[in-house]
Amino acid sequence: MSKRLLAMKFCLAAGMSALVAAGAMAAVTADEAKTLETTLTGFGAEKGPNADGSIPAYTGGIEKVPGYDRKTSAKYVDPFAGEKPLYSVSAKNLAQYEAMVTPGTKALMTTHPDFRIDVYPTHRSVRYPAWVLENTLKNATTAKLSGDVEGDAVTGADKGDLPYPGVFFPIPKNGYEVMWNFKMHLKPAVTHLLAHAYLVDAAGGVSSMSVPDEHFVAPWYDVKNKLRSETFNSILGFNALQVAPPSSAGVVFLNYYLPTGKDGGQKVWFYTPGQRRIRMAPEFAYDVPIAAYGGAILWDEIFGFVGRMDRFDFKLVGKKEMLVPYNDFRITNTLSKKEDYLEKKFVNPSALRFEKHRVWVVDATRKSGARHVYSRRTFYIDEDCWCMVSQETYDNAGKIWRVFHNTPYPTYDVGGVNGFGWITYDLIKGNYFTTNMTGEPDSFSRSYETAEGLRINLTPQSVEAAGVR
Repeated sequence: MSKRLLAMKFCLAAGMSALVAAGAMAAVTADEAKTLETTLTGFGAEKGPNADGSIPAYTGGIEKVPGYDRKTSAKYVDPFAGEKPLYSVSAKNLAQYEAMVTPGTKALMTTHPDFRIDVYPTHRSVRYPAWVLENTLKNATTAKLSGDVEGDAVTGADKGDLPYPGVFFPIPKNGYEVMWNFKMHLKPAVTHLLAHAYLVDAAGGVSSMSVPDEHFVAPWYDVKNKLRSETFNSILGFNALQVAPPSSAGVVFLNYYLPTGKDGGQKVWFYTPGQRRIRMAPEFAYDVPIAAYGGAILWDEIFGFVGRMDRFDFKLVGKKEMLVPYNDFRITNTLSKKEDYLEKKFVNPSALRFEKHRVWVVDATRKSGARHVYSRRTFYIDEDCWCMVSQETYDNAGKIWRVFHNTPYPTYDVGGVNGFGWITYDLIKGNYFTTNMTGEPDSFSRSYETAEGLRINLTPQSVEAAGVR
């Protein structure tokens, strides 16, 4: 074959690849976007109920709850406290509900025959401000995936060729788009909380992990637009000042996660009071265990998943009706003692609330040649809040390693959802871990629509200066 013919074939193949890639990354059409606020909500969920009515139609979420005052309340009031479970699912009756139970939850039932989930009436409780819905509609026809690696970045029609603050892909076409929606899901611009974390070993022994005084920031959702310029245009970040135990007191983690894979997709600093200096910590990424949490989770699974998606192929399996943790006010805000929810082998089932919701299922398999301790991860992303409600991860033998139950609840005073709490079960070691539960007397959770007027150390310089003082 002549060199000229070979060159022509190469160019044709390259052109076809480019067309395929362009099609995969293209925004939805104007006609598709019209389904938003008709058959779909403005944020992309199915507006109507399911076939049997067990998932109701979306009616706008909740905004006001009796007994809660955002100026004085240190914890959120449970608007559903008086409800009773509709039914429970355990190993005994799993066959009846198996199609709606995640493989991770099934594995817990198989491992622990007395483990169960209590299923309550479904409430589609998350509320979206009008400006977020307006931006989401703009994103529908303009936001696209970009980057040298699939899913590594996003572009749009807002400033800096970025999407508008809102749901990036309300009508997602692939797993990467769903994961970006999760990363960008609506949450308070600032969440200030002090919470406890516990590791329960295989023998049932309870160890208190680090206790951080934390400010979580969602800079794109700051209604005064103050945060983005101060936080490297990150879509999510946090300042976590460790206040206990004494050996960790004064340590600060300053983490920001970016809308691009550039610079590793994150900026992370670590302040140690002994040295009185702050340093960049790019190694706090991917499958490096978090020492402050006893290695119970990895740096890339904070809140379910953070950082780049370059080591896995993210496949969109579809949308399913599943029984998942939801509106979990009890464990996160109400229960005042760890003994109320920590049991020997698993969290007390009575402390948790499961509901039936439609969730997007994304299956991520490790790329050939990529390094990561997990061979596969499956994520369950709720259609309403775009928050992660559950996940399971797999070892190299293809067996379930860890099971995640996130504990989201709506931040009804400012809109969006608090998805910062979660439970991790390690089926290999037999231990489990809980974090960001704020029911104990010294704990609190407060949400803000803007950082304006708040004193938060958002830069490495301010963290270092505060530590020196």
